[in-house]
Amino acid sequence: MIAPAGNFKFYVATRPVDFRKGMDGLASIVMNEFDLDPFSGAIFIFRSKRSDRLKLIVWDGTGLVMTYKRIEGRGFEWPQMRDGVISINKSQFEALFEGLDWKCVTPRYSRRPVAA
Repeated sequence: MIAPAGNFKFYVATRPVDFRKGMDGLASIVMNEFDLDPFSGAIFIFRSKRSDRLKLIVWDGTGLVMTYKRIEGRGFEWPQMRDGVISINKSQFEALFEGLDWKCVTPRYSRRPVAA
């Protein structure tokens, strides 16, 4: 699995996109339809009409990187279809990328110590 190091924001496009699009076409969707900056360093995740494929794009500081994954079996767990994007955290992204139900993943919050 690709485990991104760093503090990334993750955005999932909830509607399927045309998977013939390359990284420039997907970056155009991010700018024009979602009103977000594809060169911000955030990871943008797109789904195909079939639930077994995903593409993601990220700006790494030197260029756009696109990753394509096809999963075997029943496919990925996707959010309910609606217009726009949703934001997920790193743990949810890792579960989504592995084909697990990412909606069951909740972040662990810890309280800051009061005294040292």
